[in-house]
Amino acid sequence: MESAEIRRRWLSFFEERGHAVVPSASLIADDPTLLLVPAGMVPFKPYFLGEVKPPAPKLTSVQKCVRTPDIEEVGKTTRHGTFFQMCGNFSFGDYFKEGAIKYAWELLTSSVADGGYGLEPEKLWITVYLDDDEAETIWRDVIGVPAERIQRLGKKDNFWSMGVPGPCGPCSEINYDRGPEFGVEGGPAVNDERYVEIWNLVFMQYERGAGDGKEDFPILGDLPSKNIDTGLGLERLAMILQGVQNMYETDTLRVVMDKATELTGVRYGAAQGTDVSLRVVADHIRTSAMLIGDGVTPGNEGRGYVLRRIMRRAIRNMRLMGATGPVVQDLIGVVIDTMGQQYPELITDRKRIETVALAEEAAFLKAIKGGTNILDSAVTETKATGGTVLSGDKAFLLHDTWGFPIDLTLEMAAEQGLSVDESGFRRLMQEQRDRAKADAKAKKTGHADMSAYREIADGSGATEFTGYATTQGESTIVGLLVNGVSAPAASEGDDVEVVLDRTPFYAEGGGQLADQGRIKLDSGAVIVVRDVQQPVPGVSVHKGSVQVGEVTVGASAYAAIDINRRRAIARAHSATHLTHQALRDALGPTAAQAGSENSPGRFRFDFGSPNAVPGTVLTDVEQKINDVLSRELDVTAEIMSIDEAKKQGAIAEFGEKYGERVRVVTIGDFSKELCGGTHVGNTAQLGLVKLLGESSIGSGVRRVEALVGVDAYNFLAKEHTVVAQLQELVKGRPEELPEKIASMLGKLKDAEKEIEKFRAEKVLQAAAGLAAGAQDIRGVALVVGTVPDGTGADDLRRLVLDVRGRIQGDRPAVVALFTTANDRPLTVIATNEAARERGLKAGDLVRTAAKTLGGGGGGKPDVAQGGGQNPAAIPEAISAVERLVVETA
Repeated sequence: MESAEIRRRWLSFFEERGHAVVPSASLIADDPTLLLVPAGMVPFKPYFLGEVKPPAPKLTSVQKCVRTPDIEEVGKTTRHGTFFQMCGNFSFGDYFKEGAIKYAWELLTSSVADGGYGLEPEKLWITVYLDDDEAETIWRDVIGVPAERIQRLGKKDNFWSMGVPGPCGPCSEINYDRGPEFGVEGGPAVNDERYVEIWNLVFMQYERGAGDGKEDFPILGDLPSKNIDTGLGLERLAMILQGVQNMYETDTLRVVMDKATELTGVRYGAAQGTDVSLRVVADHIRTSAMLIGDGVTPGNEGRGYVLRRIMRRAIRNMRLMGATGPVVQDLIGVVIDTMGQQYPELITDRKRIETVALAEEAAFLKAIKGGTNILDSAVTETKATGGTVLSGDKAFLLHDTWGFPIDLTLEMAAEQGLSVDESGFRRLMQEQRDRAKADAKAKKTGHADMSAYREIADGSGATEFTGYATTQGESTIVGLLVNGVSAPAASEGDDVEVVLDRTPFYAEGGGQLADQGRIKLDSGAVIVVRDVQQPVPGVSVHKGSVQVGEVTVGASAYAAIDINRRRAIARAHSATHLTHQALRDALGPTAAQAGSENSPGRFRFDFGSPNAVPGTVLTDVEQKINDVLSRELDVTAEIMSIDEAKKQGAIAEFGEKYGERVRVVTIGDFSKELCGGTHVGNTAQLGLVKLLGESSIGSGVRRVEALVGVDAYNFLAKEHTVVAQLQELVKGRPEELPEKIASMLGKLKDAEKEIEKFRAEKVLQAAAGLAAGAQDIRGVALVVGTVPDGTGADDLRRLVLDVRGRIQGDRPAVVALFTTANDRPLTVIATNEAARERGLKAGDLVRTAAKTLGGGGGGKPDVAQGGGQNPAAIPEAISAVERLVVETA
């Protein structure tokens, strides 16, 4: 049975039994504590935590997941993979243990003809929690599983929680016996390689307290309603139903391995080392395609780093197997063809996915060349000091600057006979990740305990947003936090976080910055609002300070936003939509949005493109945007189903989480996007859009920055002033300026060359006189002195070498000349071979002189250069050189 059919049967089975089908959420986690979705239940966390009401009491999904903590084990075991699909069914206060167990057994053991998976009941083993008598009774007496195939395990294996205070409960796992060829008998308690877990049923019936690890936490009591969360690993079931040895040989991964063998000539099964590489390639390429498909782009931080790391591991393993040229397009193409049966959006976005992947491959192949030079230098430096361990900071530099995966650094260092300080590297990596995660979380929560926001949400529900229709209005304070802690009141000067029952303030999201403004109480108290965030879905938290009076929970208030700021942001947001569409028209659908920020009067827009956008294209895009403004198109917003929005061709932003009902913003006949932000009513209100330019912000991602409205006008007004000044200077019309200025610059460059030539000739004219005036110091010809100020380093060097060459015979010679250039002293010293045989080395002499000048220097034994901070010390430096020559000669 193919993977796509396993997925189809799962969703069909539960939909027929009253479950609402929920599409897989994006791999980009809508949670500040997570980079990517690592488990099937993650999108349902708000429902289990009571933050949001579920859309139905019974739900089912097949969720895309990425998990990378064990990335080094990928390919080495039969179970570790970075991407997997988790089939789940969920109940919120509906059915409980018996219902979940019956559903699982029916789907697994029903015949294929009847819509089931057709597993043999006698090959299924069950584990339950130590004291879960109820679950064991259901399995034994209701389902009919023999008691000898039911095993009890402890908290570590058969008790589940989210790792934080909240819902938890015992679980029951269904395991499949793969037979004696996979190990000894005795059930999953003895051999989890033979008895593979395929389905975990979690019975959420308790509330847990704080604690560490999987076992050290107290059970506080029963939940008010009992919930079900189950997860079946699609890849594991596919492994069983397709009769293969491991998940890498299932249909969606085997085709990638086959393509890799075709590209490298390596045969799967021939050797353990190449088998591991083939599995790594298959797993990592599939994960890469899925991540890029969901809008992740390669980078050095966060989820971008995860993608970059796995892509580069895949490419590295292909090269280890003998691939010499680009391979990613062929491999990614196979993944899209295969996984596209389950996720059609992969096929739709094929060009964009391939573009991002190919750009990352090209960047890595280039990085290998540059990084190898850095690594060679680090290896040489380590060996020179007698070391055998490459430092962690060097390994981190290679990763952070050149994108070297640590395993690549380990391997290349080992080839040079060195090990790597992995602990130091991982410490630096963890510090970087912790900083990024802390910054993201602090932005949302201000370091407050999330439970404080949840309590407010439980008590007052979601905040009603009135800002689409109005910019001010009456409301009530339903929550108040001071220093991250709930408080009944706050006084003048306190920094506070305020929750209103209804608000016109837009909370930052979708690339749009938050509103600012004031909240006034009937008592006369005033809160200045600087930022608005939604740390808990649906709850807007107004962050600011009490300017006047005392603020209390329950007080009536009047909230008013800064209208001018809102209007400027709205202009920027509408301009972003226009820019997005214009870029797609010019570059194609690969110019998909990869991020944006809409701030007052300006915006930035990130989009996919493997190459820089030519200036002519950017000019055309800008012209098209401003043409749309002149057409005075109406901007409208409409709520509709996600399916209807897709039918109408609305563009969705990658990484955003959408519900069944979405808001679609339409700009005339030009643009249609899913968007929750605020906009102008007509394009004429934008006035003017000026694109400032575009640049690269990462592999395959470009950024356009622009000004809107008055800001754009002011920018052009300044440019006009500059142009007028240039017209006056060069006596020409605006269209003549480029040619006239280019001509002037050319003449200036020619004049500088003539001056440089004249100066060099003048300096070199002094060479004969300097050589003739050499002092004799114990048989050494010493030429030491100064040359005219302003002599450049190159000219001084040529003069010193010319003088040295004029000293006849095999007489030892030292030439040390000094000058002042740009108010700084400069010296160049040269010695001939006879002088070096006497111990007179240019580098030693320069260091002595430079130290006197208040600086430093160095070079080779025959010629060296130095400088300093104090030109007045040149006479003293000359004396120091003379003394050292006397002492050494």
